[in-house]
Amino acid sequence: MQNRLPQIKTSLPGPEAMKVLALDHEFVSPSYTRDYPLVAKRGEGMMVEDVDGNVFLDFSAGIAVVSTGHCHPDVVRAIQRQAGELIHMSGTDFYYPLLAQLAQKLAQIAPGKSPKRVYFGNSGTEAMEAAMKLARFHTRRHRFIAFLHCFHGRTFGALSLTASRAVQRNGFGPLLPGVSHIPFPNLYRCPFGHHGGECSPENEVIEYLENLFKTIIPPEEVAAIIAEPVQGEGGYVIPPKNFFARLREIADRHGILLIFDEVQSGMGRTGKMWACDHFGVAPDILTTAKGIASGVPLGVTIARADIMNWPPGAHASTFGGNPIACAAALETIRLLEEKYLANSAQMGEYAMKRLADWPKKHPLVGDVRGLGLMMGIEFVKSQKSRDPNPEARKRIIDRAYQLGVLLLGCGESTVRLMPPLVVERDQVDFALDTLERCVVEIEK
Repeated sequence: MQNRLPQIKTSLPGPEAMKVLALDHEFVSPSYTRDYPLVAKRGEGMMVEDVDGNVFLDFSAGIAVVSTGHCHPDVVRAIQRQAGELIHMSGTDFYYPLLAQLAQKLAQIAPGKSPKRVYFGNSGTEAMEAAMKLARFHTRRHRFIAFLHCFHGRTFGALSLTASRAVQRNGFGPLLPGVSHIPFPNLYRCPFGHHGGECSPENEVIEYLENLFKTIIPPEEVAAIIAEPVQGEGGYVIPPKNFFARLREIADRHGILLIFDEVQSGMGRTGKMWACDHFGVAPDILTTAKGIASGVPLGVTIARADIMNWPPGAHASTFGGNPIACAAALETIRLLEEKYLANSAQMGEYAMKRLADWPKKHPLVGDVRGLGLMMGIEFVKSQKSRDPNPEARKRIIDRAYQLGVLLLGCGESTVRLMPPLVVERDQVDFALDTLERCVVEIEK
């Protein structure tokens, strides 16, 4: 693929795409959410080509998955080499080198100085299910504290934590008992409804939690507090700098484990290997998935070695830590450490400098925020009221697609920018120029 920037040749969706859409609508589960009718055929680096030959600049990275870009040649070679040697041998019952080597590498790069052990699954949801089971097993406690607007997965345990959108829970109850949700400290949109200088979200959330322990939830029954260091589906919300240190202190005081969900924010997405590194706080258990293997399904649960003390048979997964996934993950981590972690920080800083004055230039833009290449632009009906503007967000995403830039939303009215970590400056410029063009068109 020669293109470094988009090239749209047909109306969208094109004729070949229409055929696939018809087939999909007839046979595929309607539970999937598709923002626009992209029918992908192949990808390379930052670019995605559809079945009609249209080429798009990908600022979604397959929902923050293809961290090294689409089909990075080094990752492809690692996958091909492993596929020719051993495709599957189930690490739950047998041994193979790559599983142990990847566990060692993850233990080395995980946050915190304590020795670590690693459990392998196939997705972020599975990683969180394992974390929940491990927390209960280790503490012999049954309750969990999670945050409003969080997303931790869609299976029953993880879904019991998820508080992103009601449609994700509707019709599936009763869910896991013993899960309580508290507000997340959003610096732009006060979770307690205060305005201007009235809100101190960090203090108010900490006070809310302390009061919860005094009145409703005995802290000695809580196995873990579970948080995303940067909320993903909730709107790319970054908490105050000291929030997690205070949360860590509360957890330690009550013997509660702290679990960080780094499924979307980990693996270099924020310009550091882990988003929690920005806050100087290490969890007891960490989950990650999306960006770990450049698109090959893999989820991991990393815990302090003294916590991951469950016996053989307590938890396992037939496909977790598949040899091909391990090969892809080891190569992905090598590439991140060599160059793309630094690129994520540099390109994110550059993009945020360009975005900094958008709230002053554009009445529709309420807030811009980000760490590394995990950035969000929140659209509002008016900057004074800060009322969310999901209609404007949808029109902007749809128009960007027509112009060749792939974007996705998060939260109620935020556009998220999460390109592969290989993105270069001219591609950042093109994406932001296109996005600003869409904003200007809608503001007219």
